[in-house]
Amino acid sequence: MADTARVIEPLTPDEYLDRERLDPIRHEYVDGVIYAMAGATERHNVISAELLSALLNHLPVRCRAFNGDLKLRIRLEVTDQFYYPDCMVFCGPGDQARHWREDPLVLGEVMSASTEDVDRGDKLVAYTTHVPTLQEYILIEQAMMRVEVYRRANGWQKEILGPDDMLRLESIAFEIQVSALYRRVEF
Repeated sequence: MADTARVIEPLTPDEYLDRERLDPIRHEYVDGVIYAMAGATERHNVISAELLSALLNHLPVRCRAFNGDLKLRIRLEVTDQFYYPDCMVFCGPGDQARHWREDPLVLGEVMSASTEDVDRGDKLVAYTTHVPTLQEYILIEQAMMRVEVYRRANGWQKEILGPDDMLRLESIAFEIQVSALYRRVEF
């Protein structure tokens, strides 16, 4: 999420969705405010593509994995929030919305210097507190071979993985060596 809001007046979720359909720039929506999404780096895209490719090759047909172009809708009592996670995995029938999903099993973010605080802060809290289907949240570093995993099964305690470790996503019986996510990245 960008550091500065694009509009001053709060928007309703419907106003945000109408605006988002027409605007070529993607925005995340939190507490009535929209935040323009910055473009991703080549390294970000390479890492995201490696993860998405591995997931798509692994998942059964009833499951789907999406990249960062599909929104996650989080319904709250007062308003909704919309984020664009770098990776989402769903299994089962799910919701029928065309532009977002609400029931992921796995969410992943590839962090940059500008998104790290939000990915580890606001998004971690929003995802783990308000997405009841979520089982695992992964954060992938760009600057080094390092992955953080948060699991519902262990009370959302952080696990840190290095290049030789296996990233295991228990909810979808998936595993990949951390270094494989970076196989096309030059450090």
